[in-house]
Amino acid sequence: MKRRPEPELMDSEAQALAYAEADFNDSNSLFTERFLARFGDLPASGQMADLGCGPGDITIRLARALPGWQLTGLDAGPNMLKHADRRLEGEALSPRVRFRLAHLPDRSLPVAAWNAVVSNSLLHHLPRPGILWESILDLGAPGAAIQVMDLMRPDNEEHAQRLVDQYAGDAPDVLREDFYNSLLAAYTPEEVSSQLIQAGLDRLKIETPSDRHWIVSGTLAA
Repeated sequence: MKRRPEPELMDSEAQALAYAEADFNDSNSLFTERFLARFGDLPASGQMADLGCGPGDITIRLARALPGWQLTGLDAGPNMLKHADRRLEGEALSPRVRFRLAHLPDRSLPVAAWNAVVSNSLLHHLPRPGILWESILDLGAPGAAIQVMDLMRPDNEEHAQRLVDQYAGDAPDVLREDFYNSLLAAYTPEEVSSQLIQAGLDRLKIETPSDRHWIVSGTLAA
């Protein structure tokens, strides 16, 4: 099935609220657990950037698991970041965690400053996939831990609808619609592999841990 792009920024008040209140425990737990298992030898302290952090759930999960680390959640959506800041108010994580408005590529961000760079479900929103991979190369310090997860485009529209019905059957209409459109806008593992080669990131490895996700992980050259 041919890819159908969707808007880069999905940040209406209704969308941001729906995402903030939604139960993404399965996918966010998958992301967090895979990162901690893959990078169990991380140093006791460091700087991590979460690109496209949305309402901040993964940023906060990783901050809880890595008590010596400083985390910065970056997102281009002011409404998403409002919900991230509200969520942070209920956590004893300040000042280790902060959320910042940023639209990639953002030249105001410090280069090679982060010891880990992560991203979940951002790639399929970007107008050009190279924006994400180039940002990772720019922002990550030598040897930085990298993990990117996103949806995997199904073979056809019927398959996409079955996934929506299976995993978002009881979700609000706005989330069901966004999930369907995101599946159609997502990249296949083969397309992502080609993007990594083109970006000079072929040392990163891709796997498919579920019927609707791929994960890229590895380290930047030291």
